[in-house]
Amino acid sequence: MVDLRGQYEKIKTEVDQNIQEVLNTTAFINGPAVKEFQAQLEIYLKVKHVIPCANGTDALQIAMMALDLKPGDEVITADFTYVATAEVIGLLGLTPVLVDVKPDTFEIDTDAIERHIGPKTKAIVPVHLFGQCANMEKIMAIAKKHNLYVIEDTAQAIGADYTFSNGSTQKAGTIGHVGCTSFFPSKNLGCFGDGGAMYTNDDELAKKLRMIAHHGQSVQYKHDVLGINSRLDTIQAAVLKVKLKHLNEYAAARNKVAAHYDRAFKNHAKLEIPVRSKQSTHVFHQYTLKLKGVNREFLREQLAERGIASMVYYPIPLHLQKAFATDRYKPGDFPVTEQLCATVLSLPMHTEMDEDTMNYITTNVLEILNK
Repeated sequence: MVDLRGQYEKIKTEVDQNIQEVLNTTAFINGPAVKEFQAQLEIYLKVKHVIPCANGTDALQIAMMALDLKPGDEVITADFTYVATAEVIGLLGLTPVLVDVKPDTFEIDTDAIERHIGPKTKAIVPVHLFGQCANMEKIMAIAKKHNLYVIEDTAQAIGADYTFSNGSTQKAGTIGHVGCTSFFPSKNLGCFGDGGAMYTNDDELAKKLRMIAHHGQSVQYKHDVLGINSRLDTIQAAVLKVKLKHLNEYAAARNKVAAHYDRAFKNHAKLEIPVRSKQSTHVFHQYTLKLKGVNREFLREQLAERGIASMVYYPIPLHLQKAFATDRYKPGDFPVTEQLCATVLSLPMHTEMDEDTMNYITTNVLEILNK
C-alpha cells in the first residue's frame, strides 16, 4: 500500500545525518530536534502552538483531558472511522455518541451532529477521513451555538486546506479548539516509529496540553494536574524535520496518482471514484473506491495474485464492534456507514508510484472487473 523504502532512499542522506546527530549528542528525549520540528510545523500550519506527543491516540486522549471532559459527558464522532477516535472516549469514561457520514465524501454528517446533541454533550470530534476536511465551518457554527468543544482528528489529512465561505483558508487541525495528528510511518507525514502532535491557538490550552503530556508538570517535580507520559522522541523528530520540507511535494505526488486512477475508473459501471469536497483540498492519505455489484473479496484475491495490495478501510462500523456494543445502537441505525463498510476498497497510494506501476494497477483492476 505504501513504499516507505523508496521514499527513504530519496531523502536518505539528510535523514541519516539527522539521526547520526542525535546519536552523537545522545539527547534522545526532548532533544533539540524536537523543538526545531515543533517550531517548523507551527510555521507550516500557521498555528501558535504545536505540542508533540508519542502517537495520535495519545493526542486525542490528552486533548480530551485538557478540556476537562468528565465521565458521563457525551462526545459526538463519526461511526465510519478508525477505532482510536472512539476508543479514547470510552477509556476516559466518556460516552461516544456515533453519527453517520456523508455518502459522497465520507465525512461526518453535520445534520446528524445537531440531531444528536443533548444536555450531556460536551464535544464534537470530526474526522478528516482519507485526506480531506469535514465541513468545519458548519461544525464550528454548531459548536458555538451549543457551547461545545471541537477536537479535530486530522491524522489522515495533515496539509489539507479548508476554505471558508468568505474565501479565507486554514490548515486541517487548526480550526477547532485543538487538532490531533499521528506520525505513524504510513501517514502523509510519517516518522520511523510512533509519533503524534496536538495543535491549538489557545495559549492556556497549550500550556495544559504540554503539562498533561509530561506527567502533569509545568516545572520538574511540581505536578499541577494528573497527566500521562507521552513524548515524541528525538530520533523521530529528526526524521520528521526532513519530511516536513517535502510534505507539499508528497501531497502533489499523491494527487497525481489519484488523478491517474480517476481517469481509468471514472466511467466504469462497477466503480465510484472518490468525491472531492468543495471546501477542502485533498491530500489522499487513501484512494478509496466504492464498488457496485462487485465481490470485493474475490477482487482482492485476484489483485493479490498479481502482486497488487488493497485494503478495506473499514470493514466493520464502530457501532457493530463488540467493544462498543450497547443497547443504544443496532444494525441498520447507520445505513451510510454500513453500506460503505460493505463496498469500499482502497488501492495503493504513495509518493513513489511511477507511471508503469499506476498503469499496471489500473489495467489489472479493469481486467478483473471486465471478465
